[in-house]
Amino acid sequence: FYTVETFANPETLMAVRDGGAPSQVAALRAVFDPASIRVEQRFATSKDGTRIPYFVVRPAGSKGPLPTIMHAYGGFRSAQKPTYLTRNPYQIGPGGLFWLKDGGSFVIANIRGGGEYGPAWHEAALREKRQNSFDDLYAVAEDLKRSGLTSKLGVSGRSQGGMLVGVAMTQRPDLFDAVIMGVPLADMLRYNRLLAGASWMGEYGNPDVAEDRAFIAKYSPYRNLRAGAAYPPVIIYTSTKDDRVHPGHARKFAARLAAQGHLFDYFENIEGGHAGTANAAEHAYRAALMLSFARRELMGK
Repeated sequence: FYTVETFANPETLMAVRDGGAPSQVAALRAVFDPASIRVEQRFATSKDGTRIPYFVVRPAGSKGPLPTIMHAYGGFRSAQKPTYLTRNPYQIGPGGLFWLKDGGSFVIANIRGGGEYGPAWHEAALREKRQNSFDDLYAVAEDLKRSGLTSKLGVSGRSQGGMLVGVAMTQRPDLFDAVIMGVPLADMLRYNRLLAGASWMGEYGNPDVAEDRAFIAKYSPYRNLRAGAAYPPVIIYTSTKDDRVHPGHARKFAARLAAQGHLFDYFENIEGGHAGTANAAEHAYRAALMLSFARRELMGK
């Protein structure tokens, strides 16, 4: 038995008997016509010459540049795989199918640090090599623009991905027109002192060790915010009861933005743990909030 899931088709259980042809056993209910979207896998070339895969999801029949949201993670050997468009609306799009119906497109960037190509893909962005994952993200963004696929471009990430987009905002604000920063790590020089942070030092390094602190400080989003910089619009969301990434990260990042005179949107749910939501109603509310932000900043609606 094995399962299959794509952007256009819900999770499906398949069976193969005695080397025969696969047959479908069961499938989750489809809620939209798979022919209504078009999916393409493309490749960008990163700064060091590595080919970086990414998926582009667009409305079927669409032509020319579209408002686009790129989602990425890039850590902990977590592979960002195709997911049915209505399954994770806070992540896919955001708003998933609703974003595409509005005329937008969605990209998943399979940058290094994840597990898409096994352990080596993960190890290529560990510790002092973390900049590789950031450069991969920028390479995909530049390839989208060069290929004429995007008009305005937003970037979205949560948890480790929230840190990633915070870095993108501070290192390459010129590339992005909106940032969605979810339950983020932000102050990377103190992450190991909060909640589960100490267990992640194999991934990021130990900021209490001078050698590690030096390379972490170069990219820490909170530490690299600058007054007078022209940052893209950003929405930051977190949960008061997050038991994995302390909400203090998001709060400090927002407070420094405010102190430096930058505008931002901020949402902190009081329930939900690291998922940020406790039930379907809260999940839908946050998805709608993210979608409204994206429509405002990338579509002018």
